[in-house]
Amino acid sequence: MFEDLTRRTMLTGMAATATLAALPAGAADADEVLPLWPGSPPGAPSPLPKPSTEQRSKDPAAPDRWLRGIDRPSLTVRRAANPNGTAVMLMPGGGYGFLAIDNEGEEQARWLNAQGITAFILRYRIPTDGWANRATVPLADAQRGLRLIRASATRYGVDPAKLLVIGFSAGGHLAGSLATRHAERVYTPVDAADQLSARPDLAGLIYPVVSMAAPFTHLGSRDQLFGAGADPKALEAASVEKRVNAETPPIFLTHASDDGLVPIENSIALYQALLAAKRPGELHAFDQGGHGFGVRLPKTVPASAWPTLFAAYARRLGLLAG
Repeated sequence: MFEDLTRRTMLTGMAATATLAALPAGAADADEVLPLWPGSPPGAPSPLPKPSTEQRSKDPAAPDRWLRGIDRPSLTVRRAANPNGTAVMLMPGGGYGFLAIDNEGEEQARWLNAQGITAFILRYRIPTDGWANRATVPLADAQRGLRLIRASATRYGVDPAKLLVIGFSAGGHLAGSLATRHAERVYTPVDAADQLSARPDLAGLIYPVVSMAAPFTHLGSRDQLFGAGADPKALEAASVEKRVNAETPPIFLTHASDDGLVPIENSIALYQALLAAKRPGELHAFDQGGHGFGVRLPKTVPASAWPTLFAAYARRLGLLAG
């Protein structure tokens, strides 16, 4: 199904060029911002949400910004000094109520760049900001983001068959949703880039929210997506562990058993679903780490090794050089 990705990427080059031509001056610099949608995003409210940034850190050397009111979803490009052709789209967490853009975006891009990986940080919309079809708004942005990277692969020197995603917490739910619902139509196509597959070649889910229906679901994420009193069938349909099938790409899972916010049962349920469907996957469960650790754990805590383990898994799959 995916053998012709390179050919189709070339065929959509004109559309990608048209999209990128609309970017502001300076957008071709090393750190570039790509709007996901030409004009207003689909289902936009009037007025658009008002963007805001909350700085959670008092240490200027270690910022910890929370973003809200994403009015223009986008991809922020962080290029590697010595790129190897692999790309990762990063999906910060925040319970679908904000984006932890530093802890689970910028800091992740730095270690990926050190591996030679081009990083694209996804700034996706918050469901409760008045968008139509709120439960699928983040998934629409994720699908569009991966398609836009694939359509722009030549521009960024990446291999369209080596596009990975990593999501954290609620961003892990989004990464898992993309891995299992990449072919589901959740928005009306806007250009030729939307003819490309939105299937990632590997999905990394770090302390992820997985289920929307099981007793161990993260209630905050569920309510942000669906609101109170949601239809049980809709909740089950949005549960990643229920959507695994023959087209699900390899999935890498990391979780700590002392996670007091998103129980480790989320990752265990998804791993069991992968085993049952005979789909490739790898689970690393640690006794310590808590939640939201990103790459901030001391080296004495075993869970700090997850980036090395993720990179090793990608290499074994032939998705990362070295």
